[in-house]
Amino acid sequence: MAIKKIVQAGHPALRKRNKRILSFKSLKLKKLCKDLLGTMHKVSLIGIAAPQVAENYMIFATHPRNTKARKLPKTDKLRFYINPKITFKSKRQSVIYEGCGSLAEGKLFGPVSRPEEIGVEAFDEDGKKFRLRCDGILARVIQHEMAHLKSGEFIDKVDDYKKIMSVEFYKKNIRNSKPQKENSRITKIEYRVIS
Repeated sequence: MAIKKIVQAGHPALRKRNKRILSFKSLKLKKLCKDLLGTMHKVSLIGIAAPQVAENYMIFATHPRNTKARKLPKTDKLRFYINPKITFKSKRQSVIYEGCGSLAEGKLFGPVSRPEEIGVEAFDEDGKKFRLRCDGILARVIQHEMAHLKSGEFIDKVDDYKKIMSVEFYKKNIRNSKPQKENSRITKIEYRVIS
């Protein structure tokens, strides 16, 4: 397992087209999963996509857990999403201030509206197809990482650019605010293997 450098905004890998994974037995995929896991945990992220480590493949990982920066009332286990697609988006949306490992040097956060609840279909690292329906920070991080796979970044979706803020201001005024905590709360995780 290697800790990779997370590429920063402006790097061409973040805007490049990403390739589907064709073999679940390849050594490249196994190494990429380990690298994503190691890098995500090293820098205390709860999600990371392959383009963020300059690998243009349709894979990301999530692991909403307690970190130095975040305390969650409900967490989720580590999951890999290979060749994912969103199958459901609730009409109801919520605003959560998002940051990104690929904006770590800029240390910026901004308000982003996204559906509160989503459904996703993907393959895990062993090639098993699964469906997941979820809400809260888990739904948020999935949508954030899916944007990376579609050559996007959260800054493309910020609701109001006048509300972009530094990490210091975010930590002091937003991170533990009632709206941020409420909109991040996970109340639903429905997971099942389908093949």
